[in-house]
Order: sequence, then structure tokens, then C-alpha cells
Amino acid sequence: MRRKDKEIADVNEKVKIIDENKVCRLALSDNDQPYIIPLNYGYSFENGALTLYFHSAREGKKLEIIKKNNRACFEVDCDGALVEGDKPCNHSYVFKSIIGTGRIMLVSTVAEKRDGLDKLVRHQTGKNEVHSFDEKMVEQVIVYKMIVEEFTGKGRELPVPRS
Repeated sequence: MRRKDKEIADVNEKVKIIDENKVCRLALSDNDQPYIIPLNYGYSFENGALTLYFHSAREGKKLEIIKKNNRACFEVDCDGALVEGDKPCNHSYVFKSIIGTGRIMLVSTVAEKRDGLDKLVRHQTGKNEVHSFDEKMVEQVIVYKMIVEEFTGKGRELPVPRS
């Protein structure tokens, strides 16, 4: 990372940003043409490994692209706010963001699909309870998981007022 002063190095702080947000932007490549889509997600962070879970209809552009090229990038951001300066060129922006890369796989077994959907619903609702998904529900959706190979954090805090 070029700007080490903005790096969020603590993995727990990076996971907290992922935990506090509900939408990530998933970037795919279709024959060298970029394709980005905002998605709700769930996640697991176990033994230092981050996995993101998504779901979708059983057909569509995203699925077509992933089947051809499962390499992906994701982005999550929060706490964005403009900080005005005395001149327009002195304006700045505070934020926190996570960017990562990895591979997306279609979840195939019913048990793993239920687990992925459960992680997604728990994360989106904030309710730490077990959710049940009948077989018809599970059959109607595709569940994807992104095995994150690397993720970095970056942020800029509000400036401390001078006394």
C-alpha cells in the first residue's frame, strides 16, 4: 500500500468494517470487460481465513461471468464524510474501506447452501439465531462463496481540531 499512514493493518479492525456493513461491490471480468455489482453478503472469518457468501437467481449475467472466470475483487466502505477546507482544493474525505481479491465458487451441497444462506441472513438481520431453509427455497437460489486470498484496509479519520 502506497499510503502507509492510511493503512488499516489490524485484521480485527478490518473484519469489524466487514461486519458493520451490509453491501459490498463485487467486481468481475467478462472477456476483459469490467462488471461490478452491489450485493448483500454474509461472511465467516475463521482461522485467519475470510469467506464471503452471496446468493442470486439461478440464471443471469453474474452467473455466466463467474462460470467463465471465477477471479473476483470486492470492496466495502463506510464512514464517508466530506471535510471542507478553506478552499475547494483543501477539501478532503474521511472513510474506511476494505478491498480484497479471491475466487468465487458455486456452493453445491444442500447443507453448504443452507449454511451460506444462514450466514447471509444472520449478517443482514443482525440476529444471531439459526434460520431454516426448506428444500424448495434452497433449490430456487444459487449460493456463491468467495474464498478471499488477500484483503487490505484503508482509512482516513476526522482531523483533530487544533487548540
